[in-house]
Amino acid sequence: MERRITKNNRRQMTQLVDRRRFLQFSGKMGLMVAAMGLTGVTIGCGSSTSQSQAAEVEVLPDRPYHHTADGLRNSPGSPTHEHNLSNWVKHIWHELAGDDPELPEDHFIGQGRAAAELAQTGNGDKITWLGHSSFLLRLSDTNLLLDPFLSDYATSMPPFGPKRYTPPGLPVGKLPKIDLIIISHNHYDHLDGATLTALPNRRNIPIIVPLRLREFCLELGYEKVTELDWYDTKKSGPITVTSLPAIHFSGRGLFDRNETLWTGYAITDGRTKIHFCGDTAYHSLFKEIGRKYGPFDYGLVPIGAYRPQPMKNSAHATPEEAVKLGRDLRANKLIPIHWGSIILSQAPPFEAPERFLKAGLEAGYDELSLWKMKVGETRVI
Repeated sequence: MERRITKNNRRQMTQLVDRRRFLQFSGKMGLMVAAMGLTGVTIGCGSSTSQSQAAEVEVLPDRPYHHTADGLRNSPGSPTHEHNLSNWVKHIWHELAGDDPELPEDHFIGQGRAAAELAQTGNGDKITWLGHSSFLLRLSDTNLLLDPFLSDYATSMPPFGPKRYTPPGLPVGKLPKIDLIIISHNHYDHLDGATLTALPNRRNIPIIVPLRLREFCLELGYEKVTELDWYDTKKSGPITVTSLPAIHFSGRGLFDRNETLWTGYAITDGRTKIHFCGDTAYHSLFKEIGRKYGPFDYGLVPIGAYRPQPMKNSAHATPEEAVKLGRDLRANKLIPIHWGSIILSQAPPFEAPERFLKAGLEAGYDELSLWKMKVGETRVI
């Protein structure tokens, strides 16, 4: 396998560095405005301000526990957010003004090579990591996009917010015809309006979203929008999608905290079964999901954005918890997601996969069952 970084790849990464320099120049002012709460900026999953867990809110008659009078909440027994203003400001500064990490040579294969690999693997079932939590998945001649985030920034107001330091595995223009889109929640690094708007023929692409996100997608020009609450199921062609609980939160601004749902998914064509976590903290409920909906052939488990603790524990799993989550789901193979593209945590950017692989081996998975993919890489499933 070629491990050289081509001139085109260097050009892509140089463009990212140039924009980062501008961000560093103006970041202090942006940080102060954001910290005072005057901009309305909400950034990616890493910035978990107070979630208002509403642990003492009464259960509504004839409604699931996760429905409240004001919005939605996590399952009983979920970790609660511990808000600390000092930690939050330090965290935002780390996201806004840090240097781009040095990429390992085999982390990003380049968009040209990624397009070639996608073509060379034929028309069978396969999966391509586009970076972060975004995947191109092909099952039964159906092309699915999972949480497509291919933009430069995970924020409502670029350049203030998490900046991509690894180019996406494929640009929108190199994607095959998309037959189905699946969105886990509304954070900018999972629900990317720019990417969704750039997809051709979007009015005819079915899109599955969590509860209360239909209107958002209609405004982007999508017409075949299906909202799912937890445990709802939707069939689209040969693909069956079931929404399953995740432990997270939602929000794209200062005043819409937890108004829309966050979810994981069971995705199957009747032969292959995949669990896509989206983004989640660890919870014992994944054992129940594994019993009722597993086993899964593949578990796409989030391993990033876990530091500082306990600030992050209410919404994100550590790499070790991600492995435990995969075991609970009864997943035969694990693919780590939610890492390697943007800064969402104070942890070193490439610490998470090392910890994940170590924990996976200690938990009884073998190396062939732990798929640490390269950005742009395609594997047959």
